[in-house]
Amino acid sequence: MTHWQPSASIEHLKKRADLLMKLRRFFIEREVWEVETPLLSHATVPDPFIESLTIASDKKRYLQTSPEFAMKRLLAAGSGSIFQITKAFRKEESGRQHNPEFTMLEWYRVGFDHHQLMQEMDALLQYMLHCLPAKKTSYQQLFLDHLNIDPLTATIGALSQCAKAHAISIESTLEKDDWLNLLMTHCIEPKLGANEPLFIYDYPASQSALAKLSQQDPRVAERFEVYYKGVELANGFHELRDAKEQRARFEKDNQLRQDKQLDQVPLDEFFLQALAHGLPDCAGVALGVDRLVMLALGVEDIKQVLSFDFSRA
Repeated sequence: MTHWQPSASIEHLKKRADLLMKLRRFFIEREVWEVETPLLSHATVPDPFIESLTIASDKKRYLQTSPEFAMKRLLAAGSGSIFQITKAFRKEESGRQHNPEFTMLEWYRVGFDHHQLMQEMDALLQYMLHCLPAKKTSYQQLFLDHLNIDPLTATIGALSQCAKAHAISIESTLEKDDWLNLLMTHCIEPKLGANEPLFIYDYPASQSALAKLSQQDPRVAERFEVYYKGVELANGFHELRDAKEQRARFEKDNQLRQDKQLDQVPLDEFFLQALAHGLPDCAGVALGVDRLVMLALGVEDIKQVLSFDFSRA
């Protein structure tokens, strides 16, 4: 038995350490300061597509899927621009790009919108990966270019027919966002960012629980994702600041969880109180550090950049 040994080679782990130092240097040079927030919380994100891991004690506690809520509490308290490199946890299967415990970089820029944050992230990726400057496209244009279908106006029937035309057969009943996510993961994602990173912005409002709605087109929210070599690297928002609207979105997510026969989760009242106090205008993004290291080292499996993957933990 060799499961006591690391998943990654010692050489890869040393290179990972160098990359983490380089990440921190990027933010220190820009006077963005590093913070730490709790991994265990009384509440968690109600997103029906993200499932939390829990710990039972005198009261259920949730291992955080990201440090977002706690970092926004710091922003509301007057922290200014901040970043964090931390562990995060999600109840999902292990795979080539997935481990239930993973490392996340999250940062917030006060006074930035999502386009300004995309520019900074483009600079980060060039700095870390020595890649070409990124390209940008809207979510709507992406679907038109790859599948010749408008994701903002297409019916569930049209999306189902599009899936069948691409040899995707699903017997269960799906909502519109489920179809869009299916088409994205199966038909579009593998082709993205082959030569340079690609930013996709203005996602449907229904897929953006923590982002502002666009004033130009309320059908979309000011959210972006970035892909490189077919890998989803990061997810960012021009942050929603309205506490009442945020509560309504959380309650809608919990209703969706109930509809999908998932447990409802308690809302993070501390976070909602912070929004009510006042969040500064800002944009934030979460980036998967393990995937970034995979791309930097040119490896295909997340196990090759982790000290001990889930099977050896």
